[in-house]
Amino acid sequence: MAPDTVQTKRRATYDDLLRVPDTMVAEIVDGELVVSPRPASPHAFAASEMAADLLPPFHGTEARSGPGGWWILPAPELHFADDVLVPDLATWRCERMSVVPNTPAFRLPPDWLTEIISPSSVRHDRIAKMRCYAREGVPWVWLVDPLARTLESFRRNGDRWTLVSSHAGDEVVHVEPFEAIEIRLGRWWLAPDSPAGA
Repeated sequence: MAPDTVQTKRRATYDDLLRVPDTMVAEIVDGELVVSPRPASPHAFAASEMAADLLPPFHGTEARSGPGGWWILPAPELHFADDVLVPDLATWRCERMSVVPNTPAFRLPPDWLTEIISPSSVRHDRIAKMRCYAREGVPWVWLVDPLARTLESFRRNGDRWTLVSSHAGDEVVHVEPFEAIEIRLGRWWLAPDSPAGA
C-alpha cells in the first residue's frame, strides 16, 4: 500500500451483529461491532434487584404500588441510525409511548436507561454509548458498577451529561427520575463472599 493511501475501516452492519453467537452480547457503537461476554453474576444480580425496585411502583399505567407512568423493559435493542445499543434496563414514559409495541427493536429513544458496567464493557458504556445516548436525546442515564458498588446518575443538558448524584455501598437514596421511592443500594450487590458457581 502506498504511504499516502488512507485505509478506511468498514462500518459494521446488522448482518455482522446477527452472526455473533447467542453466548455473547453484540452491539454496534459508532460503526464498530462491539462483542462482550454475557454478564457475570454480580451484573445480573444488580439488574434483577434494580428491576425489582422499579417495576412495582413505576411500570405501566396501573402500577402495583406507586405512581406508575413508565414502561420498564430489560435489555431492549435500540436502533439509532447505524447504532444498535442494548442497555441493561430502559424506560419510556407512558405519555410518549402509550403501549409497548410488538417489535424486535425500538427507534424511539428511552426517557431513562441504565448501563451496568462490567470490566469488559466499561470503555464503551462510559464513553461511546454515552455519546450516542446524548445525541439521541435520552434525558437520564444511570451507570451502575456492581463490583465497585456505585450508582452514578446523569442528566442530559444539551449534548453533554451532568453528574447529578453519586452513591455507593449500602446508602439509602432517592434518585431522579425515580426519586418518589427509596432505594436501598445494599440490596443490589452480590455478597462479596458468595461462592463461585453456587
